[in-house]
Amino acid sequence: MPKKVRIALDAMGGDVGASVAIPAAATALTRHPDTEFLLYGDRACIDPELARYPALKAASRVIHTDVAISMHDKPSQALRRGRKTSSMWLAIEAVKKDEADVAVSAGNTGALMAMARFCLRTVPGIDRPAIAAVLPTKRGVSVVLDLGATIGGDAQHLVDMAVMGSAMASVLFDRPRPTVGLLNIGVEEVKGHEEIREAGEMLRAMNLPQLEYIGFVEGDGISKGAADVIVSEGFSGNIALKAAEGTARQIVDVLRAEISKSWSARIGYWLARGAFRALREKLDPNRLNGGVLLGLTGMVVKSHGGADAEGFAYAINVGYETVRNDLLTKINGMLNRDGSARAQTAQEVVS
Repeated sequence: MPKKVRIALDAMGGDVGASVAIPAAATALTRHPDTEFLLYGDRACIDPELARYPALKAASRVIHTDVAISMHDKPSQALRRGRKTSSMWLAIEAVKKDEADVAVSAGNTGALMAMARFCLRTVPGIDRPAIAAVLPTKRGVSVVLDLGATIGGDAQHLVDMAVMGSAMASVLFDRPRPTVGLLNIGVEEVKGHEEIREAGEMLRAMNLPQLEYIGFVEGDGISKGAADVIVSEGFSGNIALKAAEGTARQIVDVLRAEISKSWSARIGYWLARGAFRALREKLDPNRLNGGVLLGLTGMVVKSHGGADAEGFAYAINVGYETVRNDLLTKINGMLNRDGSARAQTAQEVVS
């Protein structure tokens, strides 16, 4: 484990770039003083922001590039225009060169996935990476994936994600055999797309030692914590995440509005302020920010493009924790131990 956690930051990614990325890095540094930053981007944008944070400046090195990936670039365009030159690529490449332990970007999701996959490659046995995040639930927390790395996917891809997600949950939650569910429109075995039903059959037949497959989970099962790991293809997973974030914001906004309507409501808030504070912290959408790209040979974390500095800081914290928990080594170790047998037998066991 490194003495310092080295974080490569795409300072130009996201909706506003350095004006959010740099304050976020400063906040993350106060939480984790054992951090060093490599800041990739345009010095003309980075240096004025960095001057406001002397401690961050002392713990950082700026690598200049005036090439930034637009939030509207298609992955193919991003690769053609930004390969080896853009702030996003250089941050990822720092991980490949072992100059950084993790890369963090709020940039274009499709471009980030394409560049990470092209630069770092996938681990043996995994064809398509996935974005996974730890989300708060009624029972505690659950790993949910894929949150938008790829759209669609066959049954084998869903099985791969189940294995990767269970490995992540096993490491983070210290559970030797996490429960795994497939997100579906119902719990009945006859419901859902053919790929989901087939993946369920495969997981039951394989009876993998590193996870306990419990069947299908409906949308409300995410907030209930129906399983330690909930698996979905990227389209549905991203919608589920954004719906959860929107609901959390709505609850907080409604409570704030109602509390301000009368003195009695304000007095009630004052008497129960501890409970309201706990609720606000648990529902804070910023705390949902930061998805880990699983299935690659290096660690990459995706922040929401529209995140503010506090939200981006949470994504950086996720990157820090993946390094301190040695997540990559442990997950890849589990995939190497079980992945070859999975890849060879997944289709055979249901034939």
